[in-house]
Amino acid sequence: MTIPWRWRFRSLRARLAVLYALLFAAALVVVAIVAQTMIWNHARESVAAELTASGSVYDRLWALRAKSLTGSADVLARDFGFRAAVASGDRPTIESALVNLQARAGVAHAVVVNLDGTVIGAAADLSATVARLPFTLADGRRDAVVASGGSVFRLVLSPILAPTEIGWVVFAVPLDAGEMRALEKLSAIPLIATMLRRDSAGHWIAADGSVGANAQTDALVAETRAARLLSLPQGRAYALAKRLPGPSGQPQAALLIRYPLDAALAPYLPLQVGMMVAGLLGLVLVIAGSQRLARGIAGPIAALDRAARALEDGGRTEVAVEGRDEIGRLAESFNKMSAGIVEREHRITHLALHDALTGLPNRSFFRQSLDQALTRSVRSGESVAVLSLDLDGFKGVNDTLGHPVGDALLRMVGTMLAERVTDGLLARLGGDEFAIILNGAIDPARPRELAQAIIDMLRAPLVVDDHPVMIATSIGIAIGPADGADADHLLKHADLALYRAKQDGRGIYRFFEPALDAAARARRQLELDLRRGLHDGEFALHFQPIFDLKAQRIGGFEALLRWNHPTRGFVSPVEFIPVAEETGLIIGLGEWVIHEACRQAVHWPDHVRVAVNVSPIQFRNDGFKSIVLQALTRSGLVPQRLEVEITESVFLDGEGPVVSLLHSLRAMGIRIALDDFGTGYSSLSYLRSFPFDKLKIDRSFVISVAQDPSAAAIVRAILDLASALGMDTTAEGVEDEDQLARLHGQGCGSIQGYLFSRPVAAAGIAGLLASDLTGIEERADHARAA
Repeated sequence: MTIPWRWRFRSLRARLAVLYALLFAAALVVVAIVAQTMIWNHARESVAAELTASGSVYDRLWALRAKSLTGSADVLARDFGFRAAVASGDRPTIESALVNLQARAGVAHAVVVNLDGTVIGAAADLSATVARLPFTLADGRRDAVVASGGSVFRLVLSPILAPTEIGWVVFAVPLDAGEMRALEKLSAIPLIATMLRRDSAGHWIAADGSVGANAQTDALVAETRAARLLSLPQGRAYALAKRLPGPSGQPQAALLIRYPLDAALAPYLPLQVGMMVAGLLGLVLVIAGSQRLARGIAGPIAALDRAARALEDGGRTEVAVEGRDEIGRLAESFNKMSAGIVEREHRITHLALHDALTGLPNRSFFRQSLDQALTRSVRSGESVAVLSLDLDGFKGVNDTLGHPVGDALLRMVGTMLAERVTDGLLARLGGDEFAIILNGAIDPARPRELAQAIIDMLRAPLVVDDHPVMIATSIGIAIGPADGADADHLLKHADLALYRAKQDGRGIYRFFEPALDAAARARRQLELDLRRGLHDGEFALHFQPIFDLKAQRIGGFEALLRWNHPTRGFVSPVEFIPVAEETGLIIGLGEWVIHEACRQAVHWPDHVRVAVNVSPIQFRNDGFKSIVLQALTRSGLVPQRLEVEITESVFLDGEGPVVSLLHSLRAMGIRIALDDFGTGYSSLSYLRSFPFDKLKIDRSFVISVAQDPSAAAIVRAILDLASALGMDTTAEGVEDEDQLARLHGQGCGSIQGYLFSRPVAAAGIAGLLASDLTGIEERADHARAA
């Protein structure tokens, strides 16, 4: 019977009762298995011993029977009259004596075999076998067992002496079922004796057909004296086989003695029944006791189960504590756990929907609330306004005063905004980014008024942890559902408006316009085209010559990146460089520019340098120095012919790392030029921290240098400063003779601009270097004369 391992019960009490019953049953099964194993082993040992003893008895009986038959044959063989009849060949007398001997000895066949092999007497089908017996029987032996015609016979021989051997008396006793039953009756245990013979294939089979050919019987006969378990059609039995030697000594038959297993185990049946009855009684007692014990445990545990299910469904329940035993302590612990779980769930829910730093709703909460507001607006026809704002200058606070002060600033701003936004939802989306939802019956002017109020509020100086802080905010506003029918689009459009506010000067607000979305899509397409163009090799370098006024020759070229788009045509660097910087593509693009510029410059005269503009993002990249070194190594260009141009914006994130990198490049022999000097966040401390090789005067000063005295004064001051610091100078954007004359007169070192040459492709440099520069020299002479 198969017992399923998982049952469903309606009550804990039933489960406990069944559990104990199953445990007892399992123990009972183990005991039964051990007892049955012991009974089996004992029965096997007893049967083996009894079979061995019975085998010994059969050996003695076999020997006594042989002695009795031999004695009977000897009596006739010694009879004088019988010997005379054999000697004279008196067949009637011989046959008469043999018949009398058969009756007296109780044998089936008695014959005389003459010296010539003639058989006298009734031998049935054994005549041929009997005739060969005296001549094949080993010396000293008087009997043998033979198989003939499907039967087994025992042959006993006695010589006839007169006085020499003149023949033999042979008895043939069939070893049939009657003989086997006679042997069985001599045993004290219920044994079964069977005579085996070989079949045509050499297998041992029963002469009476009760045992067929099988490997077990063959193995048993081969082992002879060993008892073993034998499986037969009649059932399993312990068996022992005794090989019976034939005339030549090789067995033609064997005696199989069996002890049926059922008979061997029968004495142990009362013990097995007693054990089963005792086990069943014990099982009944265990079930009754389990029921009683379970009633005392199941009630409190059922109450705990109901409370746990209620807790699983989100409810808050407590279990009555009764007593101080294990169940009582369990109920008390459950009540504490339940209270802790509810408290933690409330805290987790709050943390999942609120910002840990400011306590304001987070992006998830904001997103859910915006979805709900837009859904209500569709039904009510009202508008939903989203204000997206971040703090201008927050990164500088973090970098200069540290993140703890930055966190304190965010908490302060969150509190200030919460006090200002009383009719909407304020959330912190991350970093220094906040967002506001205004919905319901709002005044159309409310978003504008709130944005301006927040901008005015955050313009005032703040004190954070005893540090004075100046920040501002830019705000983007989108009105739904007109600017976006779902939360994602509405927030995205508010972010686009915020981006426009930052572009327009920061510290202001802007409303979303469809043109902003189109511009964002165009920018995204430009980014995709940039990636493809960099991969497909659509970029090329053009070079603008830098004329050395002192040496009166071209002293170098500035590498300028050009992009010939397959469908847009020429794309201005002013358009794609900012996108490359924002997306990080400037790293790969700038690496290509440095490698290509060095590869081209190695073919120029030794006095001609190549100048490469480096973006602040590219310059702050950790691998920039390795990129420059690889470009020089692969091209073979000497470092002194490479000039790296940077702008003052590289110092905005701190001077230390930048100055360290500049010194590393300078130590390699690379020249460093400060580009667009005077237009950015100019600080003389930069010049003190690092002695640049060159200052490049921005074209915004050069354009007006001949007409505007203030521009001329600034250029003169820059040239004097560079001269005092031992730096070269280059004026960019020189386009007419007056500019050239004024710059040359003030001591400018080199000139770059359309007056001399527009940027040319790499293929045109050789021609430019080899061309007649008479015109350039004349303009320079004219400038000196002026």
